[in-house]
Formats: sequence, structure tokens, C-alpha cells
Amino acid sequence: MALILVTNDDGFFSKGIQTLADALKELGEVYIVAPDRDRSAVSHALTMHRPLRVDLIKENCYSVNGTPTDCVVLGVKKLLPRTPDIVVSGINKGANLGEDVTYSGTVSAAIEGTILGVPSFAISIVGDRPFKYETASHFAIRIAKFILEKGLPENTLLNVNVPNRALTEIEGIRVTIQGKRSYENSIHEIYSPWGEKQYWIGGGVVSWQKMDNTDIHAITENYVSVTPLHIDLTNYEAINFLIKNEIEKKI
Repeated sequence: MALILVTNDDGFFSKGIQTLADALKELGEVYIVAPDRDRSAVSHALTMHRPLRVDLIKENCYSVNGTPTDCVVLGVKKLLPRTPDIVVSGINKGANLGEDVTYSGTVSAAIEGTILGVPSFAISIVGDRPFKYETASHFAIRIAKFILEKGLPENTLLNVNVPNRALTEIEGIRVTIQGKRSYENSIHEIYSPWGEKQYWIGGGVVSWQKMDNTDIHAITENYVSVTPLHIDLTNYEAINFLIKNEIEKKI
């Protein structure tokens, strides 16, 4: 029987993680190790300046007063009876497309699982409330089953985004590349009751570069986007550029 670690960045109380965990029980024994509150956009933060508290909420369900990365480290190394066969992070309330993967706690949890040698994927819903978690769960089972049977390339995780539509409206799955986006008016000036200027980051109008075979392109055509991400961030094409321009030349 497969041992499955489920986590997220929305918190253990989120309907997304509860729906996901229930769905994955058909594939094996499921453990939830998730933050005790919303930890969205914390990226790959690891808590090192204070001890972490772990609370057993119910059987096989733990909350941690830390980040998604903390949860994966504790789950894999301390809380589960053995190393899990797969780490699944989600179901996230909202998209993780394009460069948003660099901010996402959901994706970072899957990154940490991959670093620890466990095949991992993150799954998110693209759209507005009410979220159709059952649709995303259907594809989570399908992708988890694929990974358990076939595995993944070394140092590779999957970033999965599912349109927020009924299952019958989904056209299928596409393997995609990471798109590129920009936000307009995403930093807002606000004022405290005492007239002090402050700034609120978030929201704004999103625009996307027009590129074929991207995650956002698949979503707009009602396909599930599956983007393989690699832990190695080296830009190999830039190596020749740096050497050619004598960056290694002694002063």
C-alpha cells in the first residue's frame, strides 16, 4: 500500500486539502501534515529561528505552526512511519501559473519533497469561488497514480493547474511550459487611521505573454496544465556567454 503525504499552504482546515486527502485514500494510506493557518506566498521558507509545534488534530492529521516546507521536512523525517511514496501539495485555492511558482508555498512544498528524494506534485485550481475541488481531485488521483506507477525524472516535480470547471467541461491534460506574466497596479497605497502611508501588495490586472504550449494557454482552452519543474536552476546557455565574455579573467 502506498504511503502518501499531503500538505498545502492554505492550512490544514482548508476544504481543498481535506477533499484531496479523502480522494487519495483510494490509492493508499494518507497523512496530512499542513500549516496551522494560511501560509500562502511564503515560497520555500524554512523556519530556523524558533522551535516548531506539531499538534495531532485527528488520526493521521497534523498541524504545524510553520511553513509548507517545514511540514514536508517534519512529515518525511519525523512524523510518518516511513518515507512516503509520494508528496501531494494542494488543492490550492487559486492559480500557480508562470512566475507565481517562485512565490507559491504550495509549489515549494512539492519542491521540498523532491529535494528529499520523494516524487512530488503541486495542484491548484484556476478560477474564482466557488471552487470545484471534486474536479481537481479527479486529476490529482490520475496524476498520483501515474507517478506511483511510472515515477518521475530525477530532481523533477510537477506543477498542475486545473480549470475551475465541471469535469465534463475539461478537455483533457496538456504537458506545458511555464508561462510569463506581469501584474499592473499590484501595489496599493493605503493609509492608517492616523494618516500614515502604507502599502498593500496583491491583486492587480494580470497580463500574459502570448506563447504556445504554456500553462496559461492550456488553462484558457480548458485543459489541465501539467508543467515539469526542475530543481537545478542553472542556466546552462548562460555559461558559454559568461566564459566568452571573460568573467573568469583574473584582474
